[in-house]
Amino acid sequence: MKEYSINEPIIKREIERPYQICTCCVMDTSDDDISFDEKGVCMRCNEYKERIEPEWKHGRGHEKELGKLISDIKRKGEGKDYDCILGLSGGLDSSYMLHLAVREWGLRPFVFHIDAGWNLPVAEENIRKITDKLGVELHIEKMDWQEMKEMQLAWFRTGLESLDAPQDHAFIALIDRFSRELGVKYILNGYNISTEIIADPASWGKGAGPTGDGTYMRDVIKKHCSVPIKNYTFTNGFKHKFWIPYVLGVKTVKPLNYVPFTREEMIKTLVDEYGYIPYGQKHFEDLLTKFLEAWWMPTRFGHDIRRAQLSSLVVTGQMTREEALAILENPPASEEECAEMFREIAKRLEISEEELREYHEMGECTEKFRSQEKLYNFGIRLYEKLGIEKRIRK
Repeated sequence: MKEYSINEPIIKREIERPYQICTCCVMDTSDDDISFDEKGVCMRCNEYKERIEPEWKHGRGHEKELGKLISDIKRKGEGKDYDCILGLSGGLDSSYMLHLAVREWGLRPFVFHIDAGWNLPVAEENIRKITDKLGVELHIEKMDWQEMKEMQLAWFRTGLESLDAPQDHAFIALIDRFSRELGVKYILNGYNISTEIIADPASWGKGAGPTGDGTYMRDVIKKHCSVPIKNYTFTNGFKHKFWIPYVLGVKTVKPLNYVPFTREEMIKTLVDEYGYIPYGQKHFEDLLTKFLEAWWMPTRFGHDIRRAQLSSLVVTGQMTREEALAILENPPASEEECAEMFREIAKRLEISEEELREYHEMGECTEKFRSQEKLYNFGIRLYEKLGIEKRIRK
């Protein structure tokens, strides 16, 4: 496979500006929208210090909030088979949350996993170890592979960067469906400030619609799928953001923000208790996502997702900036491993390696897709003002 460099990505940024990296974290001008203060500190670090940290307090002092939440979940779940819903990817956050939910909080979650055809064996092994030892039933939603394959190819054909949309939207849509079918009033979301406070820059997803936006999903399918998509589950902004939470009364909660922990403590607990096998990097439990984040995004767009992941650990005091910079000096995966993933992705999609390479080298997407992005952005800003949104999304 031809070698590509993160320093010379296929897609050149429209705005050429002198390179700059934050003096506090490791976010840099690979984000077109980043800004710095007079000390060279980026807006994300300043927002964390001003808006997030004073209230979060590293998860300490939230015992009453957590206790009330657990009590409410149990009360609303009385007489039902389950008192909450938990999506388990096999990744660190959802796995640790399941551990706490069952072992520490005594909850009875409906645990489901989406098999979209890209699971790595180590992820399936981790999922089985945890669910077996905790004695919870695992509900596996196996996606129609022919449809998932065609949808994945459709997103490659767009030239967009956000290529995980078919899997990500399915996760949101199925949560919405299960909440209606089961009558459960609480969804446990594994998002946490400790390891995820800094989101991937919005500029990295330029041209794509919101993940939960069925309007966007259907428009891409209409324009780029060569076969009809009949079995896939869709949701939309109205259903996900209004009908389910405000009419049906289903609350999505993020209990990990009420608990003090570090990434290393999460890993140690899961390894000691369940024989969990760490993946080395966030999201590396999935072959497609691992390939996209380790090779496709850096060499095609010049975006290293580790910058956001490591910056989250830096600003929350779990890692020094120097340690993060040292990690970034090496690629996420070796050239040999990336080449192997490239071959495997092409094989599973039933296309030639030449075709996959053409998608990698195609120009930047200029196509416009229908979406409800303005509505979603308004909702995010409103949630920030109300103190509901606890993620730095710029």
